[in-house]
Amino acid sequence: MSEKKLKEKVAGGVAWSIAEKVGSMLLQMVVSIVVARLLVPEDFGVMAILTFFTSLSLVMVDSGFSQTLIRKESPSAEDYHSVFAFNVVAALVLYAALVAVAPVVARYYELPVIADIAPVLFLLLPINALCVIQNTIFTREFRFRLLSQANFAASFVAGVVAIAMALAGCGVWSLVGQRVTTLAVKTTILWACSDWRPSHRFTMRPIREMAPFSFRLLSTDLIASIYNNISQMFIGKIYSADTLGFFNQAQKFKDLPLTSAMQSVQSVTYPALSKIGDQREKFAESYRQVLMVVAFMLFPIMTGIAAVAEDLFALLLGDKWMPTVPYLQILCLTGLFQPLAIIAYNILKVKSNGAIILRLEVAKKALMTLILVVTIPHSVKAVAWGLVAMSFCEFAINFAASTRYSALGIGQVIRTLLPTVVITTIMVVVVRGVGSVMGEFGLATRLAAEIASGVISYALLALAFRLEAFSEIRTLVGKLISK
Repeated sequence: MSEKKLKEKVAGGVAWSIAEKVGSMLLQMVVSIVVARLLVPEDFGVMAILTFFTSLSLVMVDSGFSQTLIRKESPSAEDYHSVFAFNVVAALVLYAALVAVAPVVARYYELPVIADIAPVLFLLLPINALCVIQNTIFTREFRFRLLSQANFAASFVAGVVAIAMALAGCGVWSLVGQRVTTLAVKTTILWACSDWRPSHRFTMRPIREMAPFSFRLLSTDLIASIYNNISQMFIGKIYSADTLGFFNQAQKFKDLPLTSAMQSVQSVTYPALSKIGDQREKFAESYRQVLMVVAFMLFPIMTGIAAVAEDLFALLLGDKWMPTVPYLQILCLTGLFQPLAIIAYNILKVKSNGAIILRLEVAKKALMTLILVVTIPHSVKAVAWGLVAMSFCEFAINFAASTRYSALGIGQVIRTLLPTVVITTIMVVVVRGVGSVMGEFGLATRLAAEIASGVISYALLALAFRLEAFSEIRTLVGKLISK
C-alpha cells in the first residue's frame, strides 16, 4: 500500500470512527441521564461489581489473538478459523465458571440480585466470541465506516431497550438489557455484512504459532483490566453499593469522551503504525503527531468537564447524583495521561516481541498495588486521586520504554504538548471566571455560557498561537469535507 493511500485510509478511518464515537457518546449520554434519573445508585453499584468479572473474561476469551492477526502480514483461512474456535470454546468455559461462582459473589456482597442477573449478563462472553473474527477482518481492511455504523446502530437499539425497561420499572435489569443488546446487535450486523464463515477444520498449529506474542498481550491486558476495575470491588465491600454507584457514575461520565476518542484513534493507528514499523523517521513523526492531535482534542474536553461538573450534574441529574461530582472532577485528570499512555503502549505492541510489555506491566502494577493499599482504606476520594497518580505513572513508564523503539525523545514530546497545556489552562481559568460572574443566573444559562466561553477561548487561542495540532485538524477536516 502506497504512503498516500495509507494516509488517506487512516484519515478516513479516524474520521468515521470519531464520527461514530461522538454520535454514540451523545446517544449514551442521553440514555445514561434518562436511566440514571429512573434508577437508584445501588443499581449501578451492582453492575460495577459484575463489570469487573465481565471485563476480565472478555480479555481472556480473545487471549490477544485478534491483535496478533491484525499485526500478522497475511493471516490464512486456517488462522482465522482456529482463533474463532478457540474463542468460542474459551467463552463457553468461562461462562459456565462465572455462572457457577455468581451465588458466592452475591453472598460476599450481600446482594442476592447478583446471582439472578449473572446468567443473563455473562452471555456477553459467547456473543462477543462470535464476532471477534469479523471485527478483526474489517479492521485489517480499514473498513471503519462499516464498523462505525454497526457500533452506532447497536448503541441506538440498546439505548431504546434500556430506557423502555427502566420506564417499565425493571431496575438493574435495564442495565443488563442494555449491555447484552449492544453486543447482540453488533454481532448480528457484522455477521450479516461479512463473507467470512468458519469452514476449515480446527487445528492447534496456528494457535501454537501465535501463542507466544498473544499470551504476552493477554497477560498484559488481563493485569491492566484487573487494576482498572479492582478499586470498585473494594469500594463495594468496604463502603456501600450506593457509594460504589456514585463512583461508578463518575467513571462512566469520565469515560464517555475519553474511551470514545481513544478507541477511535487506537483502532485505526495500531494497524497503520504496524505497516510503517520499519521506517524509523516516519514512524517517529507519526507517533509524535498522534500524541499531539490526541492531546489537543482531549485535554480541553477532560478539564472542561471537571470545570462545569457541578452545574452539569445539578441541571441534568438532580440532587440524587450530586455526590458523584467530586469524584468526577478528580477522575477527569486521568484523561490527561491515559490517552498518551495507550499510544505509547501501541508503540510497544507494534515494535516489540511482547516480552517487555509483560515485564513493564508487572512493574507498573506493583507500584499501583502500593497506591491502592494506601488509598482504599482512607476514603473513596483518596482512591480517585490514587487513580490519577496511577495514570501518570503508566504514561511515564510506557513512554520511557517506547524510546527504545522510536526516535521520539522526551524533549520533542514536551515541545509538542506544552502549547496545548498552556491554552488548556487559560481556557479553564476563563470557564471558571464566567461561572463565578454568572453565579446569579439560572443553571441552564450559566452552563451554556461556561461551555461557550470554553469552546470559543480555546479555538481563538489555538488560532492566535498558530498551534500545529490545530492546523493539522483543520487540514484533515477540510480534505474529508471536500471528498
